[in-house]
Amino acid sequence: MSTNVLRTADGWWVVRGERAVPVGTEAATTAELIADRAAVREAALSAEPGTPVAALTLLSPVTTPCRVVAQMVNYRSHARDSGFTGDIPPAFFRKASGSVSGPGDAVIRPSHVRFLDYEVELGLVMGASLPVGTVVEERDLASYVAGLVITDDVSARDVQLTKTQFYESKSYPTFTPTGPYLALLEPADFDRLPDLRLKLSVNGEPRQDRTLADMIVRPAQALTLLARFQTLDPGDLLLTGTPGGTALKAPPKPVEKIGALLPPTVKWKAFFTSQAKNPHYLHAGDVITATIATPDGRIDLGEQRTPVTDAQQDPR
Repeated sequence: MSTNVLRTADGWWVVRGERAVPVGTEAATTAELIADRAAVREAALSAEPGTPVAALTLLSPVTTPCRVVAQMVNYRSHARDSGFTGDIPPAFFRKASGSVSGPGDAVIRPSHVRFLDYEVELGLVMGASLPVGTVVEERDLASYVAGLVITDDVSARDVQLTKTQFYESKSYPTFTPTGPYLALLEPADFDRLPDLRLKLSVNGEPRQDRTLADMIVRPAQALTLLARFQTLDPGDLLLTGTPGGTALKAPPKPVEKIGALLPPTVKWKAFFTSQAKNPHYLHAGDVITATIATPDGRIDLGEQRTPVTDAQQDPR
């Protein structure tokens, strides 16, 4: 059975129902906490009544700095929404760890961004080093991955598309809300990963809802592919892609073919004029709610609830 852990400014906590018990550890980072599983187990078995979870101010359970790597177009439903057909080559991109924020922190839309999008994603938190050249089999996954978190790969679509720039468009501060729980898994829990269901709603309206069965490249294969060129260490974070239902969708094929004939400035102006009519992009005052869990609750990463605000304008 997985053990859910929270982080606050005061330290680490084990979740037991609606209450949390402090972990007796000196761990300051996620990697250090993972190395001190004995303290986590002791807190889980403690007779202490604990503190109401609702009374705690939660931080991201993934501490920074760390590596934040993400998979691109890794759900069949998202591939359809994005206009992809046929085989999709696995691809990765990096996000700045400065984009990681807490599970209740506001997502701040930069003043120059018009089209702000959401992407609920399952985050894998590494528990062991993954050297370049490592081959990870399904049976080995528990040897490398310590736990799971909810993440939201917030994206500035106008920056991403016009600049073909993933790093900038997904790395602004607050663009990776993470948590609330770090679910530390036992080896048997990894068999349940395909049952995990990702859900995201905006202002209570469902937008994304798929299980990992929709995933194209599963975690063990993803780590093997990533290890061809990238080392990961304990505490690093891999975002494993988002299902369909994001605000951004590919235009119909006839429109796409016409757009390809236009000069870039004309094409993008026409595209964003049409996108301005799309009500699904995020605006100040919106509230994003995300959950990831198995149907039986054996693995439950909690509920991430993040409001959206606009960046403060410089008065000068």
